[in-house]
Amino acid sequence: MVAAGILLSRIVGLVRNRVFAHYFGTSDAADAFNAAFRIPNFLQNLFGEGVLSASFIPVYASLRARGRERDAAAAATAVAALLALTVSVLVLAGMLLAPWLIDLIAPGFEGEKREATTRLVRILFPGAGLLVLSAWCLGVLNSHRRFFLSYVAPVVWNLAIIVALVGSGGGIGQYDLAMIAAWGSVAGSLLQFAVQLPTVLRLLGGLRPAPLLAEPVRAVIRNFVPVFVGRGVVQISAYVDTVLASLLPTGAVAAVSYAQVLYTLPVSLFGMSVSAAELPEMASATGTDAERGAYLRGRLEAGLRQIAFFVVPSVAGFVALGDVVTGALYQSGEFTREMTLYVWAILAAASVGLLPSTLGRLYSSAFYALHDTRTPLRIAIVRVSLGVALGFGLALHLPGALGLDAKWGAAGITVASGLAAGVEYLLLRRALGGRIGPVRSDWGLLARLWIAAMAGVAAGWLVRSALPPLHPIPGAVLILGVFGGTYLAGAALLGVPQARRLLRMR
Repeated sequence: MVAAGILLSRIVGLVRNRVFAHYFGTSDAADAFNAAFRIPNFLQNLFGEGVLSASFIPVYASLRARGRERDAAAAATAVAALLALTVSVLVLAGMLLAPWLIDLIAPGFEGEKREATTRLVRILFPGAGLLVLSAWCLGVLNSHRRFFLSYVAPVVWNLAIIVALVGSGGGIGQYDLAMIAAWGSVAGSLLQFAVQLPTVLRLLGGLRPAPLLAEPVRAVIRNFVPVFVGRGVVQISAYVDTVLASLLPTGAVAAVSYAQVLYTLPVSLFGMSVSAAELPEMASATGTDAERGAYLRGRLEAGLRQIAFFVVPSVAGFVALGDVVTGALYQSGEFTREMTLYVWAILAAASVGLLPSTLGRLYSSAFYALHDTRTPLRIAIVRVSLGVALGFGLALHLPGALGLDAKWGAAGITVASGLAAGVEYLLLRRALGGRIGPVRSDWGLLARLWIAAMAGVAAGWLVRSALPPLHPIPGAVLILGVFGGTYLAGAALLGVPQARRLLRMR
């Protein structure tokens, strides 16, 4: 259900990005909107889904598992009150400090581009605050195993932006159109919160007065602080990436954002879906330490196999057929074939860390289920430090050393993040093994998955070479359809259980 909700919201999100690319391409206005969106998005990421899920769900689910429903509802009400107060103050501060925030996030912007980015930041901040409250709704819904609604809710946010762009897209300047898209984002944020709230209130039995600092709430706060700091460290990394991209030629900020939309799709669809579904299950485990450890190892091993089955072909597809994917999604209007190849290079570089980054999410969820938020924090600091150091060298210095155009430094930004994600995964795996015992890796399964993926790539390239020139969308349907079908059939022939189960379901 998590994957279904994410899939629907991501499909509409991809449509939103295609519409955005059609009107903006990699223009100055596109750079301004993407840079402006990162600043309030910093607030959403600090207080949003990942942080609240890690700090709130283990406490809330544990109370419910012990039959303390009223205490759980009271804790949820108190957390919502504290969250609303804190976020309101930060939204106001962000709107007032917008000009100075621009200097931090995009120091390379000047003149009209900088002024437009400042206005966009002020429009977008209230929407980010509403999305934080939407993440609180998600925490409650997931704890009650109501997965679909919480993950399909972003559909309305995406639709609001699409309607705003399509309804106003003709005969208007790009900067003015960017402002309209920002107002559409705010309206969509309100709708995303509103569609979840009635179900949340029904599950909680309404919002009742509760002590703001009762023991369950203090437990949430204790969990929250390390996760908050850890997410802040990760956001610093994203901030540094934007700063580096703003120092590259025009279009780098937008191109990195376009690539990240594609890169995060399998992370969200497969990594997040498994991790989100497993967190309340792992947090509800009872018994002795040995019994809980065995239970967690079993769930981890099954979840890791499930993630690998879907992410391995995603990596192969992005690297070998990434221009087909990028062209189908973005190549229209202002977005040219040259831009497609540029984004493909950035996407292929990012794919270096796709599998370890996705697997790492599940390991982090296991730590959160054990009420250990400090270990992922320490490891996140290592990851970010490494990523920043590598990104600085690969983005700003390597292209010149190789005699390449400076714009290709954008690929250096994403490959640095991917390498750092691989180190984070190894450290998380080692640390968790010390807590619950070693988690077995199914190397035989991974080998079979890569063989099937390479067969899919070969089949996709054969179809591509045989096709006449086509529009990017029908061409992608044929090429990627053959790629995916070959991978699934090959995995089933090689005895991969996930492929055989999927075929039986079909």
